Parts: sequence; structure tokens; C-alpha cells
Amino acid sequence: MHYYLIPRKNPKLLSIIIPCYNEESSLPFLKERLNELIKILPTKVEVIFVNDGSTDQTIFQLVSWSNSDPQIQVISLSRNFGHQLAVTAGMDYAKGDAVVVMDADLQDPPEVILEMLAKYREGYDVVYGQRLARSGESFFKKTTAWAFYRLMKILVHKDLPLDSGDFRLISRRCLDALNGLRENHRFLRGMNAWIGFPQTPVFYKRDPRVAGETKYPLRKMLKLAMNAAVSFSPLPLRFSLGLGIIVALIGFGVGVYALFRAFQHFILEMPIVYNPGWATIVTLICLIGGSILISIGILGEYIARIFEESKGRPLYVVEFVNGFSIGEKPRK
Repeated sequence: MHYYLIPRKNPKLLSIIIPCYNEESSLPFLKERLNELIKILPTKVEVIFVNDGSTDQTIFQLVSWSNSDPQIQVISLSRNFGHQLAVTAGMDYAKGDAVVVMDADLQDPPEVILEMLAKYREGYDVVYGQRLARSGESFFKKTTAWAFYRLMKILVHKDLPLDSGDFRLISRRCLDALNGLRENHRFLRGMNAWIGFPQTPVFYKRDPRVAGETKYPLRKMLKLAMNAAVSFSPLPLRFSLGLGIIVALIGFGVGVYALFRAFQHFILEMPIVYNPGWATIVTLICLIGGSILISIGILGEYIARIFEESKGRPLYVVEFVNGFSIGEKPRK
């Protein structure tokens, strides 16, 4: 897609949003890298950490860091709401003219933010990190990640970039539009693609995790894929329709075959082995019953999401904040 870009200056304030869940072993390394980066960034910076219900010493380290550095701000959620909602909380509180979303494990190098700012100055509203390689990950992890991104491109949005996570820079006007989307089941990458605005990648090699364990095992990746597919696309419903048509055609074929065998046995009186009904009935019951259960299950996922949205609950609950001005509230 070709965009009409209007060059601009660096943001007066850059907000860096970092969700944390049990990252006590990563934070000392992150602190060192961030402090070095902030020294060379061509803009003022606020760093917003969102503690997503950690059960280790993460929150104590964050509060201590915030108390010693006015650039560091902490939002502590009342429980674990999940990565996407933790990022949303940070976006709601961010005051910057642009925001950067990154993880605490340093797999996405903070220094790439300098390249993102260069693209921001060219006029792009979303600058996403696109991975050229994934160091320190197993073949199984790389294979499932490769399949995940390509499946999401089919199910979620045709403009969803491949091999790109939540590591990205977002302009204020794009962020305001994004904060206006308040659905509970969030897939921020898909929401960014849906909103539009000029978007471009910066390419980098993903580093191994600096410490601790991944917070996105296969189970969570499958859950995110299901959430993204059902929240953004009617294709699963169309899949159940297609499955029903296929099962109906198979059933019709089995029925024709059964009638043909009966015709051979009763009318032509051919010497064939004929077991009337049993195999046909069992086959049709299995096919039709299986397709009905699959279709009901898919439909149930959509109904469950309608039920969740109808409650009108807040996306997250904040336990306390640290490092913000007294009485300061989110901008949303």
C-alpha cells in the first residue's frame, strides 16, 4: 500500500510500555539496557511498567526503581489479566506523543526503538518490529510461531504483518483510535491492522530470552490464536457451514451407494454379501453427529464472546499506581 507521508519531528514525549508477569530475573538486565538507551534517545521518555499480577518479587523491584527514577512509572493490576490487557492499561495511562510497546525479557532489542523513531519522523503512524531470525528457540517453537502468524493473516486481516509481535511504535493519533476500541477479547496486532494509518516494518534479529521462562507456551499461543480468530473473523462460522455441506454430500453419496447395493441384491438378485443398514447408519450417525458438535462448539465461542461483551465490565482493575502525579487518571 502506498501512503502519503507528512514528515514530522521527534515526539516531545515518548512513552515506553512494558508489561511484566514474574520477570524478577529479567529486570536487572532490562534496567541496565533501558538506562543506556534513554541517554541516547532524542526525546524525553516515560517508562510505564504494568505489573500483571506477578507472584514473585517483580512488583517490589519495580516500585523501588520507580522511587529512585522519576521517569519510571508503575501500574499494578489487581490480578493477572493477561498480556493484551496489561498492554491496554499502559496505553490508557500513556501521555506521550508516541508510545512503544515491548516486553521485559529483552528478546526484542530496545535499541531498535531508534530505528522506529526514524520511521516515525518520516510520517509513519505504526512502526512494527519484524523478525528476521529467532535465536535461542527450539525447532518446535519456531515452527508453531511460523504457522501461527500465517494462520492469523488468513483469519484476522489481510494486512496483518508476518513474524511480527506486539513490539512496535504507535503515534498518538493511532493510539487514540486504538484506545477507542474497548472489546474484552483483544488481539492488539489485529486491531492495529484494522485501524489502518501508515504502517511500516523495521527488521531485526530476535535475541534469546535474557532470563526466566517464556510466558507464551503452546497452550497460550493456541488460546491467543482462537481468541484472534473468533474475535476478528467470521471464517470459523463459514467453516462450520462448509463442513455441514461436505458432510451432507458424503451422506448423500453413502445413501446412493446403499441404494445401489440394495438394487443389486433385491432387484437384480446378484450373489453379493449384503448387510442391510448397519454400516450405513453408523457411518451417517458419526459424520452428522461430529459435524453438528463442531458447529455448535464454534457457534458457542461466538455466543460466549457476545455474553462477555454484554456485561460491560472494565477491561482490567488497577490495584495501585506509583510514580504518577497525584490524582492522575488514564487518558481514555
